[in-house]
Amino acid sequence: MAVMTFAKAINEALSLAMVQDESVICYGLGVDDPKGVFGTTLGLQEKFGPDRVFDMPTSENAMTGIGVGAALYGMRPVMTHQRLDFALLSMDQLVNNAAKWRFMFGGQRGVSLTVRMILGRGWGQGPTHSQNLQAWFAHIPGLKVVMPSTAEDAKGLLLSSIFDPDPVIFLEHRWLHNLRGEVPDGDCRIPIGKARYLREGDDLTVVAMSYMTIEALHAVDHLKAQGVHCDLIDLRTVNPIDWPAIESSVRRTGRLLVLDTGTLTGSVSGEIVGRVATSCWNDLKGAPQRLAMPDYPEGTSPALTKDYHVRAEHIAERIGVMLSQDIEFMSLAEQRKHPHDVPGDWFTGPF
Repeated sequence: MAVMTFAKAINEALSLAMVQDESVICYGLGVDDPKGVFGTTLGLQEKFGPDRVFDMPTSENAMTGIGVGAALYGMRPVMTHQRLDFALLSMDQLVNNAAKWRFMFGGQRGVSLTVRMILGRGWGQGPTHSQNLQAWFAHIPGLKVVMPSTAEDAKGLLLSSIFDPDPVIFLEHRWLHNLRGEVPDGDCRIPIGKARYLREGDDLTVVAMSYMTIEALHAVDHLKAQGVHCDLIDLRTVNPIDWPAIESSVRRTGRLLVLDTGTLTGSVSGEIVGRVATSCWNDLKGAPQRLAMPDYPEGTSPALTKDYHVRAEHIAERIGVMLSQDIEFMSLAEQRKHPHDVPGDWFTGPF
């Protein structure tokens, strides 16, 4: 067990997978860049050579097609898009080829392709560099969609993704790369599709994903001091979703709040609310709620993004409303030392 950043955990997973299996290759825009995609690919080319770790021309559709073909010939490609927004040019390859292959050929062969995409907020990212489109990918049968929130999960879930027989979309929020946590040594694979309880309580169930899990932790711990005890479930993967974990919690607490990094309409949070309303109707003490981004693009300037994102104080406030309790929540905002679009001193640029 060692303490490391989320980015270092990804680097460890890539290195370990490439040592274990020579068919694993790592490529994409910037993997051999001096910054190494937020530090996640630093040193890999020096260790494994340019035949297994290499940059690509700016042609997202083509490089994804190469990954599909390589996977069909027995390799395990790990392809990186420095922003999810860039990967939109490759949707045909992902949706019509990678995701459909096993079904179209009678289950005889899948496409063992892992696609890393960076998503999320950050100063100056603007409407075309900050989108959280996990619901797009989760909507496609045949695509697994992974969204780790901790350093341990980043390593364990990436290892499972690389060695999965089918395509996996691996989504990394840029505000998580410098998050630190304890990470097990060696091959510590975490099963895809298993959620994780981060906090336990009987008053209300909070379901979160990716960076929203971090905001939820602040809110839930703040509420605990006021006598409100919440279940906090980190989804970890949004396709497949761990329905038994969510439904078991809701049947105990009777209340549900879902947090989503994407826009509200058509979101993963909506799917969870719909499923719970269908399967746990008799157990609910009130209407399920959700918090997500508004249904318009994110602006570029700080003035336009100031009230765009869900923060811990908004979560605590909503939980107070759901429980009909007076909750002190504004101190959560007052405790922050950085502007709303900067997670910490380390965040010095769009990359």
